[in-house]
Amino acid sequence: MLQTQSAIAHYLEGLRETGGLKGVDMANIADVSEATVSRWIKGSALPHPRTQLLLSDLHYVVTRLRDYYTAAEVRIWLFARHPQLDGARAIDLIASGRTEDVVAVLDRLDASAFL
Repeated sequence: MLQTQSAIAHYLEGLRETGGLKGVDMANIADVSEATVSRWIKGSALPHPRTQLLLSDLHYVVTRLRDYYTAAEVRIWLFARHPQLDGARAIDLIASGRTEDVVAVLDRLDASAFL
């Protein structure tokens, strides 16, 4: 269990450093309190497996965005409405289990195809 805890803490730290996300951002997307996120970071608690998948998806998207943007810009990108997402916010789509829609935009970004 200690390895899982350190992996979660590592993911959350990556979201903070690479994605510019704050504890409140992670709490909001996971639908938990900031205190719960703090416990995850300290390793005194683990997120529910579904929440771990959600955080993993968010980490994947943030990691891909770091190739193009600074941490502050990544956070803005996640929270801004996007024409390629029909005006939705990437963070909301990830939270609702539609990470594939966000990844499709990233794939177009990688291919330099901004249709």
